[in-house]
Amino acid sequence: MAVPAPAKAARALAATAAALVLLWCVHFRGGLALSSPTNKGLIFNVHPVLMLIGFIITGSEAIMSYKTLPWSHDTNKMVHLILHAVALFLGWFGVYAAFKFHNESGIDNLYSLHSWVGLGAIILYGLQWLSGFATFFFPGASPTLRRALLLWHVRTGLVVYVLVLLAAELGFLEKLTFLQAAGLGRYSSEALLVNFTALVVLLLGASVVLYVTAPAQNEHTLGYSAVHKS
Repeated sequence: MAVPAPAKAARALAATAAALVLLWCVHFRGGLALSSPTNKGLIFNVHPVLMLIGFIITGSEAIMSYKTLPWSHDTNKMVHLILHAVALFLGWFGVYAAFKFHNESGIDNLYSLHSWVGLGAIILYGLQWLSGFATFFFPGASPTLRRALLLWHVRTGLVVYVLVLLAAELGFLEKLTFLQAAGLGRYSSEALLVNFTALVVLLLGASVVLYVTAPAQNEHTLGYSAVHKS
């Protein structure tokens, strides 16, 4: 099965966003490290990389998997579950990097809107995964209950995804504001790069939501409408 054009566009945006965040953190911010005695900023740099590449992009693939993968419904469901688990693990590791940076730098935790929305989003993401696992995988609800809950599972999943995107946008804004307050030029190459990365992430999220909510074009690509197989 050929990958539909909207999915290709989403993946192109995802690849662009990944390249841009790596360019920012490695080229402009000096690289990545889980431990640094002299430059704590290297620890922080792990946060945006994992939250974008590990959490948002992997999560986007998980959301699109039912419509992009050519395999059986059960196989696609397993891939959907695993990709979300990977995204969740990398997201929590990215949160750990942010807390580690704050603690080692003497910075307060959880004081900004970005941190509130972000922590709330990843907690909801975890609860969404657990409820989906218990309902649709193991031990699994009755077919009638699965059909009744599937639409709500899809809707709440997309709401959580939008919250994750909102947290990312707030994070880009917050970090850029701090950098500009420290002397970074408003129209510098780095500032423009951060703004452009945030814009690409926004377009990525919009393309994923529009793609997965669009009506299926053929019998094979049932996507989330395949309630009778859940």
